[in-house]
Amino acid sequence: MNIILIEFILYCLVILTIGYYFSKKSKTHSDFLLGGKKLPGWALAFSERATGESAWLLLGYTGFVFMTGLSGVWVAAGIAIGILFAWLFLAKKFMRETNKYNVLTLPDYLAARFGEKANIIRWLTSILIAGFLMFYVGAQMAGAGKMLFTTFGMSPTAGVILATIIIIIIAFAGGFISVVWTDMIQSIMMLITLVILPIVALIYINTNDLSISQSLADAGNSYNNWFGGLTGFALGVLFFNNFSWFFGFLGGQPQLSARFMALKNDKEANQGSVVAIIWTVLAYSGAFLIGICAIAMYSQGSFADVEIILPTMILDLMPPWIAGILLAGILAAIITTADSQLMVVTSSVSEDIIHKAMGIDLTEKQLIWISRASVVFFGLVGMTIALVSESLLYLVVSWAWAGVGCTLSPAILMTFFWKRYSGAGVIATILSGLISTLIWISTPLEEMITSKFSTFFIALFFGIVFSLLMPDRDEKIELGTTEEAL
Repeated sequence: MNIILIEFILYCLVILTIGYYFSKKSKTHSDFLLGGKKLPGWALAFSERATGESAWLLLGYTGFVFMTGLSGVWVAAGIAIGILFAWLFLAKKFMRETNKYNVLTLPDYLAARFGEKANIIRWLTSILIAGFLMFYVGAQMAGAGKMLFTTFGMSPTAGVILATIIIIIIAFAGGFISVVWTDMIQSIMMLITLVILPIVALIYINTNDLSISQSLADAGNSYNNWFGGLTGFALGVLFFNNFSWFFGFLGGQPQLSARFMALKNDKEANQGSVVAIIWTVLAYSGAFLIGICAIAMYSQGSFADVEIILPTMILDLMPPWIAGILLAGILAAIITTADSQLMVVTSSVSEDIIHKAMGIDLTEKQLIWISRASVVFFGLVGMTIALVSESLLYLVVSWAWAGVGCTLSPAILMTFFWKRYSGAGVIATILSGLISTLIWISTPLEEMITSKFSTFFIALFFGIVFSLLMPDRDEKIELGTTEEAL
C-alpha cells in the first residue's frame, strides 16, 4: 500500500507541475478560455476524450455492465457512434464558426449567431450549463471519494476534499492551456488502465478455470443476452435507453465542443479525428470487457456499491507498483473532466454573463482574475454537492447529459444545418429542453424511457415549431422578397 501511496503522490505532483508550467502561457482571456488557437489537434483530441469519459466510464459504466451483462454494450455503441459523428461532421464546422464570429464559448456563439435575442440566449444557455454541469462536477468529486476509499480506506469526505484541491489548483493556474496538457497525460493514463486490466483479467479467468459464459448464465436470465432477453416494445425501450447517449454528443456538450472550437486548421482537425476515434474504440472495448470479466470473478450482490468494481479488480489482480499506476488513471479521469467542466462554467460566468450580457468593460487581467475566482467558487460548490449527494455516478451524469447535451445538441445541429432556425427557436429549444429534463427526472417517466432520448426530441420539436412561427427579421425580409418576385 505504501508503494501505491508514493505513486499517487508523485502523480499528483507531476500534474500540478504541468499545470504551473502552462499557467505562464495564459497571457490573455482568450488563452485562458480557449488556448488562443495555439494547441495541436492530437493534444485537443486526447483532451476531448479524457474530458468526455471521466469517472463515469471507469467507475459508472463498468459497474453498469456488471449489473446488466451483454446488453450494456449498446451504451458503448451509442457513445462511440456519437463521438465518430462529432469529430467527422461537427469539429471543422465548430472551428470555422468560431473564427467567423470571433467567439470563445458555446453560449457566445449562439448569441452572436442570433444577434436579435443575444442577451436572452446568453443568460438562458449559461444558466442551463452552470446548473447541470455543477452536478456533473460533483459526480466527479464523489468518484474521487469512492476511489480513495477503496484504495486507501480514506474516508470519502477526505477523498472528495483532496480531489477538489487538485482540480481547483490546475484550473486556477493555467486555464484551458493547462487543462488540455494535463488532460493529454491523463488521457493516456486512462487508456493504459482500460487496455491492460481486461487483458490481465482474462488471463486470471483462464488460469483459474472460470467461465465467462457460465457466469453470465448464472447471474440471471438477461445477462447472457445482447438484448437483455427482451422482445417487442420492451426491447425498443432498452435499446433507446442505452443507445440514447448518442444524442448528447451532437455538439451540445460545451466542455467537448470547446476542443473543436480551439482547433487551428483542417489538418489539425483531421489529426484529432484519428486520435479520438482510435482512443474511443480501445477505451470502450476495455471498459465493457472489465464489466464482463467482473461477472466471472465476483458474484452478484458482493458489492454494496458496484461503482468500486474497477479499483477492486486492480487491487486484486495487480502487484502494488502497477496498481498504483492504473489507479492513478482513475484519478486522472476524475481530474480531467472536473477541470474541463469547471472551465466551461467559469467561461459562462466571466465571458458570457459579466463581459457580454452585462456589458461590463474589463481589462484582460481583470477578466482572467474573475475567471480564476469563478474556478474557486464553483469548485467549492461542486465539492458541496459531492459531499451531500448519495446518487450514483451513472445516474447523475445521465441527468446532466440530458439537461445540457441533449438540449443544446438540437440547437447546434439546427444552427449549423437549417437556414430557417431563428433566435426564438433557440430560446424555445433551451427552455423546452430544460423544463422537460427536470419534469422527466422527477417523475416515473424516467423509468419508462430515458430523458436523454425524450429531451433531445422535445427540444428539437419546439425549436422547429417556434422557428417557423417566429422567424428572424432578416428571414421575414428574405421570404417577402421571394414572394414579391413570384
